[in-house]
Amino acid sequence: MRVLSLLFALLLALPAAAQTGFRLEDFATGLERPWGGAFLPDGRLLVTERPGRLRLVGREGAVSAPLAGVPPVEARGQGGLLDIAPAPDFATTRELYLCHSALVQGGALTRLVRARLNAGASALDSATPILDATPPQSSGRNHFGCRIVFGQDGAMYLSTGERYSRDRAQKGDDLAGKVLRLARNGAPLADNPFSGRPGWRAEIFTLGHRNPQGLAFNPWTGALWEAEFGPRGGDEINILKPGANYGWPVVTRGVDYDGSRIAEDLSRPGMADPVKNWTPSISPSGIAFYTGEAFPAWRGSLFVAGLNPPVLVRLSTEGDRVTGEEELLAGMARFRQVLQGPDGLLYILTDEARGRVLRLRPN
Repeated sequence: MRVLSLLFALLLALPAAAQTGFRLEDFATGLERPWGGAFLPDGRLLVTERPGRLRLVGREGAVSAPLAGVPPVEARGQGGLLDIAPAPDFATTRELYLCHSALVQGGALTRLVRARLNAGASALDSATPILDATPPQSSGRNHFGCRIVFGQDGAMYLSTGERYSRDRAQKGDDLAGKVLRLARNGAPLADNPFSGRPGWRAEIFTLGHRNPQGLAFNPWTGALWEAEFGPRGGDEINILKPGANYGWPVVTRGVDYDGSRIAEDLSRPGMADPVKNWTPSISPSGIAFYTGEAFPAWRGSLFVAGLNPPVLVRLSTEGDRVTGEEELLAGMARFRQVLQGPDGLLYILTDEARGRVLRLRPN
C-alpha cells in the first residue's frame, strides 16, 4: 500500500501534460507554406498557402484544388496570403474574411478582404478589399501581422505588423503595429478607444506591437490574448485592453539582431507589460485556447505555434494568468498555426515548402 501511495503521489506531482498521452499524425499533405486555417460548420478546413492559394481540406484530409476567386497577393518576403476567418454567421451568409499583403501605389501593406464561399465550395465570390493598413511602405516585405478573430461583441479584430519600421507602432495616424477593432464592412466601431481623438485613427484598439501573428479570445474570461515576435528575445504574450500601449519599440526585453540595445527600459509607466515573454525567442505565431474533451488535462491551456526553434508550447492558465509552460514536438517542424478542431483534436499547420496539417489525438 505504501508503494502504491507513493506512486499516486508522484503522478499527482507531474505536470498535467506529462500525464497526457498523444500520437501525432499527418492529417493533410501537399500544401505549400500553409499560414492560416479555419474550420467550417460542416467540419471541413479552409487553409491558406502563403504563395496565394486557398484550399479546402475534407474531413478525411483530402486536399482540394486551389479555389478560384482569391485576390492577388504580394508573395514576397514574409508576405502573401495569410489568415482566414469565417464570419460568425457563416452557416447562413457564407461570408469569409481574408488577410494578405498587397502591393499598391507607394509600396506594400496589410489588406483585409471580405468574400463569400460559393455553394460548391470551389471559389470565392465577390472578394472585396474593405481595409488597407495605410500608409503603404516602399521598402521591405516583412512584419505584416495579419491575424483575424471575431469577438462575442460581434467586432472583428485584425493584427498588423509595423512593417519592420519600429516607430510606426507608436504613431496614432498609422495603422501599422496595431490591433484594429472593426465592423464587418471594415469601418471603425463608434466605441473604439481612439474614436474622435484628433490625430488618431479610429480603427485602433491597441498599439505598440511589433509583428503580432497570434490572436485568441479566452473563452472563460472573454479577454483577448495576443502573441507577437520580439527581435532577438522579447517574444510576448499580451492581454489586450482597449487603448493600451504595449510598448514596442520604447520598451522591449529583446535586443537587435546585431546584439545592440533597442530600448533602455524593460517596462515603463503607462505601457502594458506582457503576461509571458521568451528570451531566447521561440518566434510565436498562431495561438489557440483548448476547450475540448479529447485531452481533459489540457483544458484551459493556451497553445502557441513556435517557428524558431520549432516547438508547440502549452501554457497552463488560471483565469488570465499563465501558471505553467511545457514544450511539445520540439525540433519537428516550423509551426505556423494551431487550431482546435470540432472533434476536440489539435491541428497544426507547418511552415514548410512541403507543408502539412498535423493532428494530435489521444493514445
